[in-house]
Amino acid sequence: MIPLATLYYLLCYAWQRLPEPAVLQATEAAPFHRPLELLTQMLLHAAGQLLRTGLPLAFIHNEQETNQLRGRIALTPTLARGLLPQGRAVCSFDELSPDQPLHQLLAGTLAALAPHPGLPLALRRQVGQLRRRLPASVQPLAPAALAFATLRRQRLASAEAFLLHICELIYETSLPAPAEGSRGRFADFRRDEGLMARLFEQAVRNFYRREQRQYRVFTETIAWQAEAPHAPDLALLPTMLTDTTLESPRRKIILDTKYYAAALRPRYDQQRLIAPHLYQLYAYLQNLRPAPGQALEGILLYPAATAAVDVRYALGGHPVRIVTLDLHQPWPGIAAALLSFI
Repeated sequence: MIPLATLYYLLCYAWQRLPEPAVLQATEAAPFHRPLELLTQMLLHAAGQLLRTGLPLAFIHNEQETNQLRGRIALTPTLARGLLPQGRAVCSFDELSPDQPLHQLLAGTLAALAPHPGLPLALRRQVGQLRRRLPASVQPLAPAALAFATLRRQRLASAEAFLLHICELIYETSLPAPAEGSRGRFADFRRDEGLMARLFEQAVRNFYRREQRQYRVFTETIAWQAEAPHAPDLALLPTMLTDTTLESPRRKIILDTKYYAAALRPRYDQQRLIAPHLYQLYAYLQNLRPAPGQALEGILLYPAATAAVDVRYALGGHPVRIVTLDLHQPWPGIAAALLSFI
């Protein structure tokens, strides 16, 4: 499994946030043993920063019975209750409040973490202290998949989006009990290849977006160079979507990340490259049409879990490199290796 320090960098790049020296110092002062401890420390730091600057306020709608006019009088409930002879009315009004869905989810996540048996006592105390710093008007909302999905569709500021990512990963990996008949959670989500594959892909793509200026970095849908007797049949072809495309006037690199235990598999008593991965990259290169004067090439990138691999081919006239990245080395070495690949 990759070191927690490396995991921290991957999470920061995946969620488009630069690593914070304070979090790195905290991990060095009291080494963490589980990802939940790291995520909790990240949550404490991100939420603490938000509280220091003040929780963003937004208008929420209120309707309440009062003896002072505010906003508009809601006539139907006011008359139904016979309030006017008493000098009272039901008023409908908007007011600024920190009681927003993200802050409610934060409060709910902190409430679930405070007694969590997987956290050391010192971290649980810090969680409790932070929870008490939240405004009393913020009502805790128990973390749930629907609440996270709804918030993801909103355009949150960078700091708030980062906080949402942390809370959601804590929810997905450490808080809910697996539903009946569902796949069980991993005690350490670094063992979850599906989750780590998604984080690895996002981290590599965002690393190149932030750390170099030679290439434009994006994901790209590639059109099939195909014909059919009936045009609607073309819609049945699978979508070809790159993990990462790096493009400059002279070069276009299709980079596919594969978070697998090994870049080679035994077949007939011999180690070989993983065929579907190579076929996929080859299909991308054969169907893509680069701009005039632009060289097209491909990279398959794996974490170096069992053995280092670095081989080069010319496939269909395009340079292709299959290479592993050592995630057990200190981050400066990882960053230098990523930049050297391009």
